[in-house]
Amino acid sequence: MFQKLFVFSLSVMTLLMGTGAVTEGKDPDPPSKNEVDNVILFIADGYSAGYNVNYRHYKEGGDPVWDSFLTGMMTTHSANNRITDSAAAGTAMATGMKTKNGFVGLNENGEKVQTILEAAHEAGKATGLVATSTITHATPAAFASHVDSRNNQTEIARQYMDNGTVDVLLGGGKDYFLPESEGGHQDTRHLLKEAKTKGYEIIENREELLSSNSKHILGLFANDSMAPDLHREETEQPSLADMTSSAIETLSQNEDGFFLMVEGSQIDWAGHANDAAWAMSDTAAFEEAVIEALAFAEEDEQTLVIVTSDHDTGGMTLGGYHSHGTDVEILREVTATGEHMANQVNDDRSNVKKVIEAHTSLTLSDEEIVAIEESDNVTLAINHTISHYAGVGWTTTNHTGVEVPVYAYGKGTEHFQGLIDNTDLAKNIATVLNIPF
Repeated sequence: MFQKLFVFSLSVMTLLMGTGAVTEGKDPDPPSKNEVDNVILFIADGYSAGYNVNYRHYKEGGDPVWDSFLTGMMTTHSANNRITDSAAAGTAMATGMKTKNGFVGLNENGEKVQTILEAAHEAGKATGLVATSTITHATPAAFASHVDSRNNQTEIARQYMDNGTVDVLLGGGKDYFLPESEGGHQDTRHLLKEAKTKGYEIIENREELLSSNSKHILGLFANDSMAPDLHREETEQPSLADMTSSAIETLSQNEDGFFLMVEGSQIDWAGHANDAAWAMSDTAAFEEAVIEALAFAEEDEQTLVIVTSDHDTGGMTLGGYHSHGTDVEILREVTATGEHMANQVNDDRSNVKKVIEAHTSLTLSDEEIVAIEESDNVTLAINHTISHYAGVGWTTTNHTGVEVPVYAYGKGTEHFQGLIDNTDLAKNIATVLNIPF
């Protein structure tokens, strides 16, 4: 593992001038014929400006590392809906083509379209996918598979193995690679055994990941999705930063460069649950992964790092109905997800106060305790109560259609300035890598 030598202390002006972005009184640098060898694309699933302002207050010791290289905003609508799902958004970002919600790697007519990862593979570059969901989930799947339903994760896993376009796969979802006879979801195929015959090293925990020196890795660290970062220390799973640095170390062995997509998957899940503490803690884990990539990019000087999102989830804001203030900092003292707390509440719900006080710094009023006890959705009631104290507002438990931020560091940032569409992402990555697409 390369060490965290990167200390992100450059001023905004120095950074922008050093990366070729627009600065006052200076035109953008013209694109070079071959701008970079490597692109690392970070997708914070569900993240938007509302999350970012809350994370700025949640984080101790400075602004989010990506704030200094904000380049623009990105639209997110799909081909058939102003509010996208992750499959359509991932496909747009991966292929440069709009598609219907639910489609993966297909255009809106159901036709297979090439992804930027596949184009990078054809150009001789190494490729990788990293996620904290199952590695067969919608966003990673959009870069290396083609199905008409994002829920067909068994077929997505089969395509990963059959197509052979991804050198490093790290995330959850082991059961999607195992046959039903071993408790998995495949009818008969044993994809882990097949992967071994194709030269993949199969790894299942953090220790194995950190000691790996293979050029082809299939790392599956949970039978289903990985643990939220709030609960990761209870497992043997690697962090998102661990997976990112390992992927970079492996892929950078290719002299022709690499393309890597890293997803902070569970920021979205926290948004669906309106769980502010889960959202912020997984954002912190995501930032640690970004810092690893920036350290590599600074030293390498031939790597473009892009940080963005596929869509907003939950409509998170700073301030909301019934908020007690804007004390986002109290979320640092929450030690469990709302779902975890709800699962500890007994059948008669008489221990609500004890459970919440065990995992937060809050002392609830009798009225708040009764409201949770009488709720039809204890998890959501707990999460809303914590959000009210933190001053975090929510508008929905689903996605919204607002634009999301785009951040870019390295050569080629001029391609990601202003308001862009999600279909521009793959096209501009291909331009920066100078590969056919």
